[in-house]
Amino acid sequence: METKKHKLLLCEDDTNLGTVLKTYLELHDYSVTLERDGRLGLAAFQREKFELCLLDVMMPNMDGFKLAEEIRDVDQDMPLFFLSAKTMKDDIIHGYKLGADDYITKPFESEVLLLKIKAILKRNEELNRESENKEFDLGTYHFNPKLRHLIRNNTTQVLSPKENELLRLLCEYLNDLLPRDLALKKVWGSDTYFNGRSMDVYIAKLRKYLKEDEKIEIVNIHGNGFRLVTHP
Repeated sequence: METKKHKLLLCEDDTNLGTVLKTYLELHDYSVTLERDGRLGLAAFQREKFELCLLDVMMPNMDGFKLAEEIRDVDQDMPLFFLSAKTMKDDIIHGYKLGADDYITKPFESEVLLLKIKAILKRNEELNRESENKEFDLGTYHFNPKLRHLIRNNTTQVLSPKENELLRLLCEYLNDLLPRDLALKKVWGSDTYFNGRSMDVYIAKLRKYLKEDEKIEIVNIHGNGFRLVTHP
């Protein structure tokens, strides 16, 4: 069986470096999307699903720092590496404050970069495995996200992928506010008006599934998001 390749986003405006690095990573069984500026990088990130982003800091149209902010707005957990010729302490600190997993100054050894990528992806695989296996008890319901099963009194409701992901997010924010824009970006990919209307429909479906237990409710916090509340 063919092994699934990890998908990387590489944003680098230096044509030679970008091409060489893309080829090197592909030779080590990574799938690499190369973009030459920040705006194209953001469009690629919104279009596809990646497991790690390599961002040059100095790029046209949108620099790496701004691109990192846009990525973090969608996915707080996406691994980010900055690749930069900027070696000033303030630049490095700024990169880490944006949530970078590493700040690699040019020139660098490709083999060292490869080892760092492997380490981060291995860590994330282990964390994702733990997250996938997590189950939730909600009053008289038991929720198994891996199977997409919502169970009560030996009756199982099989959730759709979007219903499942939305309920999982609500469970992770149990009794706390799940921001509306975060839910939209995580489940639908963007917080457009039409996606917002779609999410409202899915919230109504989840309320219907959970209505048999009066101690559980999904509260609409107007203009801000939702709270999955469990009452004693």
